[in-house]
Amino acid sequence: MASPASPLPLAGVKVVELGQLIAGPFAGKTLADFGAEVVKIEPPGEGDPLRTWRLLYQGTSVWWQVQSRNKQSMVLDLRKPEGQEVARRLIREADVVIENFRPGTMESWGLGWTDLSQLNPGLVMLRISGYGQTGPYRDLPGFGVIGEAMGGLRHITGEPGRVPVRVGVSIGDSLASLHGVIGVLMALYHRKVNGGKGQFIDIGLYEAVFNMMESTLPEYDAFGVVRERTGSALPGIVPTNAYLCKNDHYVLVAGNGDSIFKRLMEAIGRSDLATDPDLAHNEGRVRRVEELDRVIGAWTATQSIEEVLEAMTKARVPAGRIYSAKDIVEDPHYAARGMIEEIVTRDGLTLKTPGVVPKLSETPGSIRTTAPRLGEDTEAVLERLGYTAEQIAALRAAGVI
Repeated sequence: MASPASPLPLAGVKVVELGQLIAGPFAGKTLADFGAEVVKIEPPGEGDPLRTWRLLYQGTSVWWQVQSRNKQSMVLDLRKPEGQEVARRLIREADVVIENFRPGTMESWGLGWTDLSQLNPGLVMLRISGYGQTGPYRDLPGFGVIGEAMGGLRHITGEPGRVPVRVGVSIGDSLASLHGVIGVLMALYHRKVNGGKGQFIDIGLYEAVFNMMESTLPEYDAFGVVRERTGSALPGIVPTNAYLCKNDHYVLVAGNGDSIFKRLMEAIGRSDLATDPDLAHNEGRVRRVEELDRVIGAWTATQSIEEVLEAMTKARVPAGRIYSAKDIVEDPHYAARGMIEEIVTRDGLTLKTPGVVPKLSETPGSIRTTAPRLGEDTEAVLERLGYTAEQIAALRAAGVI
């Protein structure tokens, strides 16, 4: 694994990750990639359910290898008083706690914000849940897909008149997680630079999705317009769509800038449309969107995707293929940017995984350790907290670890 020459930007930041599955652990992964020391607490037995989600290698999900890199795994039963006491001792020396349980769960364990902030006044606590810690829906169970629906994303995704479709990944969880990371970094900055005290960050999955919904709300408020599903096009911005090529590949073409549109029309042999004054600006092109899509689609239908991309590159028109995982692995730009890294897991599997984002020029993040086996760091963490061998043995006998 990589060994950075200079300290990573979050070196020295201690994080306790109490969440599971996606939203909380994705935040932990992001902080860990940039040097934070992340101790992941997992329940005894099976651990985080993500360990066995989707495709497995020797009983462990390959997704786990991405989500839990650079972390330590500690087994701890938070339902038992002894486990809660261990967690308090660990949190007492932490900078950040991450949790994504249903509101009230942490409080039932004596690990709510009021308790923990008294224990550690400088603590930053990230709390991700379906609907947030307050409001009439706070106690409802919520997964990312529900947040995507409530946040407005599902309503506008898919083909007109067809069932609203989901994005093929858990985007609601990841968006909430990234908002959480932003909140954590702001809270740490405030604590260090402004002399502020600790605070908690309260994120509802639906709110993170809603924050991405661009102009849908003011358009409804000002004009009564409810944005609907439009398939592969982007309403009100023309031309931007996916067009079928002669070799049955779809190509995305975004010719929606005024000068870009002219170059696009020239490239496909329609100089008459390039100089049409009614199409000089976006509002005119919006009125004739169906005509323009037909014209562009008729041209791409006579070209292979390679020919389309070559022509668009020459004309300086943004265009691209729709990538599958296979396309990503074979793409030279992904390789040149270090966006695919090869690791060897604890089980000996050589595995390609996504690289680290964002890219910092002086203190870039890195993959330093692969995802841990369940509980492999439990004793080391307890010893660091001052537990004796006898106390550790007692915790093990009681099923706490």
